[in-house]
Amino acid sequence: MAATADELTVSYTENGVEIVQELDKEILSKGAWTTILFRYRDWDRAKGEYGPDKFTIRRYQKRGGEYLPKAKFNISSRDQAKQIIVTLQRWLDQA
Repeated sequence: MAATADELTVSYTENGVEIVQELDKEILSKGAWTTILFRYRDWDRAKGEYGPDKFTIRRYQKRGGEYLPKAKFNISSRDQAKQIIVTLQRWLDQA
């Protein structure tokens, strides 16, 4: 497990193949509770290539010097990501 927020990743390798490839991440908050937005893609075994970009928001709690995963929300498509952006922008503009 990771000791710092910068070490946290969604990358996953199985039998020498990177099944989940992390493309980018943005640490949204740090501390005892850390929130990170990841951009990643999954390996499609049938096609032998990576699929489209995906996004996930992960929450971690630091306990005993290590970050433990506590919650996650997967954004299911580019369209859903765009809808989240539009909605948040509208709410921010109203504030």
